[in-house]
Amino acid sequence: MLLAVFSDIHGNRQAFDACLKAARVRGAERIVLLGDLVGYGADPEWVVDTAMELVAHGAIAVRGNHDQAVNSSAETMNAAAQIAIEWTRGRLDTVQRRFLAELPMLVEDGDRLFVHSEASSPKRWNYIRSTADAAKSLISTPAHVTFCGHIHRPALYSMSVTAKMTSLVPKTDVSVPLLRGRQWLAVLGAVGQPRDGDPSAAFVLFDTVSCEITYCRAPYDIASAANRIRENGLPPWLADRLSEGR
Repeated sequence: MLLAVFSDIHGNRQAFDACLKAARVRGAERIVLLGDLVGYGADPEWVVDTAMELVAHGAIAVRGNHDQAVNSSAETMNAAAQIAIEWTRGRLDTVQRRFLAELPMLVEDGDRLFVHSEASSPKRWNYIRSTADAAKSLISTPAHVTFCGHIHRPALYSMSVTAKMTSLVPKTDVSVPLLRGRQWLAVLGAVGQPRDGDPSAAFVLFDTVSCEITYCRAPYDIASAANRIRENGLPPWLADRLSEGR
């Protein structure tokens, strides 16, 4: 089965729609959403409704920190993110908010684990910034491949049976075989707010038979997404950063 895995959509309708279309063109058979459906972007209702429909048809979805913040004032964020979350709360109805609140923190699916931040302590929302961070996550699970997001920058880590770590920044559209003799941690780039210098929306394709992973990018209408942010009175910086991929 070919999985299409998305993370950090952040209310960006244009980016999410472009990624879904690109994944389907490439033959994706099942969708996985790694959290942060909302926050920053100006179309949280559409994104949550789309996610609900996908889950109803067999998609996997987990909860991100922005999803949790919609229903919890205990989550602390920077000023722009907090403004966006408070605005988002006013846009979502009871059904949409309940959907976010009931998303699991992680999902195990065969020899794969899906989580927003990392596997050792999902509720702490730790970032994978280094091989040490990746090792902590990998040691905490027997899964062959762990998929996570949260940091908005793509990376791929592996750990051998002797705990030797490797890391690389994956190249777009270059398939990487995830060998069975190692554990792997695939850190996704963001759909809705990339921060790796490439403004194109990011997602991953994973073949469950060949165990090959491919990091993909999908160009989208950035100007429309940015204009939606400005039109709704959200912090202008959230719009400006989209065209810079930061």
